[in-house]
Amino acid sequence: MTWWSTDDDEDDEPAFDESDVRVRPSRRGSRPRTKQRPEHADAVNGMVIGVDRGRYSVLIDENGPAEREITAARASELRRKSVVTGDHVDLVGDTSGEPGTLSRIVRVGERSTLLRRSADDTDEVERVIVANADQMLIVVAAANPEPRIRLLDRYLVAAFDAGIRPLLVVTKTDLADPEEFLRNFAGLDLPVFLSGEHRMPLDEIARALVGHRTVFVGHSGVGKSTLVNALVPSAQRATGRVNVVTGRGRHTSSSTVWLRFDAADLPDAATPGGVEGTGWVIDTPGVRSFGLGHVDRANILRSFTDLDRLAERCPRGCTHLPDAPDCAIVEAVEAGELGETGPARLESLQRLLTTFAGSTAS
Repeated sequence: MTWWSTDDDEDDEPAFDESDVRVRPSRRGSRPRTKQRPEHADAVNGMVIGVDRGRYSVLIDENGPAEREITAARASELRRKSVVTGDHVDLVGDTSGEPGTLSRIVRVGERSTLLRRSADDTDEVERVIVANADQMLIVVAAANPEPRIRLLDRYLVAAFDAGIRPLLVVTKTDLADPEEFLRNFAGLDLPVFLSGEHRMPLDEIARALVGHRTVFVGHSGVGKSTLVNALVPSAQRATGRVNVVTGRGRHTSSSTVWLRFDAADLPDAATPGGVEGTGWVIDTPGVRSFGLGHVDRANILRSFTDLDRLAERCPRGCTHLPDAPDCAIVEAVEAGELGETGPARLESLQRLLTTFAGSTAS
């Protein structure tokens, strides 16, 4: 290192060269930060069909010649964005599906529907159940455990809020007659399937599943996993029994899983009408409560299209409940504008709105 000039002139200033410059490296690295992200133009599209401890099972080329299931991790740029079963995602990396390979999820597509619940009615934190489902099949038992009107109301509210069509299966009809229970939902456009020990209407349910992505929900112990296994024989979902002391079922499904439904896999006796086609059955863990802290009240009314039109004549802020003054819906039903089904539909709407109002007030 040169500190002084070699000349003898005492007035010479110290001389330096480039090697004398000392630059302390940045602790954050020498690479400048940028908000630009790779475009990933070569990304492959897939659908998430399972999530397990930070690893995602993704189906690529659904129903195509190169259909395969791969394992993926979420890219670092998505660390603040949730990825759930049913999501359409873009992947990069090794997408061959060979054992031991791992790809990265770099984008999440727009969701057509999002079924959610909260831990309780005061919890604003959403728990996403599934994305992009278009039907909800609600499973209740006629007895053991006893059917709960309010829980079914909550399922319906969540379905209407998500824009998902609800269906209902009542199991164990050999133990009790569900007619009185079903009378509470007579005003709804709700397809109902009755199932007992000696007759499981697989053919009727199969027709409703073909061409759809149907999420199965239900209280623990109602026979949801048994129904899933009958519709998708390869599923092998664990089944449990109801506690004879508490009357509650045990949780047997621990995760949300997408299962391909194919009517051709059903026993011949189950499809006398020749049901054909495929769909998706989405099995979810059984729950004993269904919080509504996330629901938009307006979505409940929109599900009753005929009543929603009448609501345009209601005063601003109308609750549409029995004590609401000058409610156009109540007045129209009382005047017979909606025919014989009007009173039942109004009663169903008001009960759902009451359920939601009670959840937000608690």
